[in-house]
Amino acid sequence: MSISQTVRDFITLAIETGGWNKLDRLYLENRVIALIGEDSLEAADIRCVDEPAVELAEELVAQAIQNGVITELQAEKDILEAQLTDLMTPPPSVINAIFAEKYAKDPEQATDYFYQLSKENNYIKTREIAQNIIFPVATEYGDLEITINLSKPEKDPKQIAAERNAVQVNYPKCMLCMENEGYKGRLNYPARTNHRIIRMNLDGESWGFQYSPYAYYNEHCIVLAEEHRPMKISRATFKRLLKIIEVLPHYFVGSNADLPIVGGSILSHDHYQGGRHTFPMATAKMERRFDLPGFATITAGIVKWPMSVIRLQGQDTATLVDAAEHILTAWREYSDESVSVVAKTEDGTPHHTVTPIARRNGELYELDLVLRDNNVSAEFPDGIFHPHQDVQHIKKENIGLIEVMGLAVLPPRLKAELKEVERYLLDEPNEIAAYHVAWADELKAKQSVTKENVTTIVQQAVGQVFARVLEDAGVFKRDAAGQAAFDRFIQTL
Repeated sequence: MSISQTVRDFITLAIETGGWNKLDRLYLENRVIALIGEDSLEAADIRCVDEPAVELAEELVAQAIQNGVITELQAEKDILEAQLTDLMTPPPSVINAIFAEKYAKDPEQATDYFYQLSKENNYIKTREIAQNIIFPVATEYGDLEITINLSKPEKDPKQIAAERNAVQVNYPKCMLCMENEGYKGRLNYPARTNHRIIRMNLDGESWGFQYSPYAYYNEHCIVLAEEHRPMKISRATFKRLLKIIEVLPHYFVGSNADLPIVGGSILSHDHYQGGRHTFPMATAKMERRFDLPGFATITAGIVKWPMSVIRLQGQDTATLVDAAEHILTAWREYSDESVSVVAKTEDGTPHHTVTPIARRNGELYELDLVLRDNNVSAEFPDGIFHPHQDVQHIKKENIGLIEVMGLAVLPPRLKAELKEVERYLLDEPNEIAAYHVAWADELKAKQSVTKENVTTIVQQAVGQVFARVLEDAGVFKRDAAGQAAFDRFIQTL
């Protein structure tokens, strides 16, 4: 297909989805040929187009490289692709108006529209996400979800060198700021020209609703404060989370903890994550209930989960907020040195917070509070309630909101490393990493490994390690002493 036909087909799709009409065709075609370095457009048909827009955009980017407009650097290709797919994307005012119109009929229609648009214009990297390795693993806590994250491309040396030499710019302040909407990007900052944000009012403040470009689960969304400010778990957090699921009742929403080690990867910008996915923790049952004095309308209980989770259920959101604040206030001051739980160190540094998750459960609002403690010790310098050394060969990164709920986001190195583990188990020539050997020897001793079952054995073993990772992160352990300690905290409430 000629490049002129590619341009014409791409503009046909842009007119269908981007809020343009036929009168805009010449203008749009001239915009595209300027972007890719063509001098003119030859004769080509205007026809029905079946090819996905992202594939057409790839062809246009390839032509721009051939024309010397950009180089093969991934950042340059991403910037140009976002500029092209921006033409397929209505402006923010139009998207917000369409979202509001659909929301008035049905909240699901509104999110369906915005989600589909974010995929079609390649803001959500569906093809890259499809590369992730995903499998479930049965454990005593239910089926955990394992993902080896391969969606984000690794940087080549030329890209790293280009980033090092790039001019340092403090705009936008971070990747969650609203100023990212429509931002061109640069060599050391992702392209966001095709990015759009739905505006929300939460408790009298301006917030934004968007999807995650590299989603870890279905309709993985981010709700972010307009103001660039650090994350903080407070009464206002619980109030906002419950308001979000009032507005979007088909979604869950949660927040990373607000302390290092136990928090997420971005603590500098107040934000929440949500989506349309039922996580393993959501289906875990309350294994024992308890009375919460002063909150007779609230059902409270401890969840059967490797981490320490208090679940609150009720129909009145204001009462739920009061109950959650009561528990958070108590937890921030609570210590039990018999199980290494220390609220504050001698210098007054606070070490206790929660990871909160809100969802609807039929007629009830449900709020899970996962107790977190970020203390370190000589034995556990990475964190007492962090993956311990013997499981860091699989997962050593922070246990954030997504992992807390039972979905492991494991590093891409494991794709190749686990294949070497399989070869080692089969006594084939291999290059197994030294830090996997002890684990692999345990697997070999426990069961008979064949070519037919080796992948299943390794995957199931990875899942069991992830369960242990979550147990490490639990402040009250699943043994008798740990559960007795959990009960002692509950009695203080």
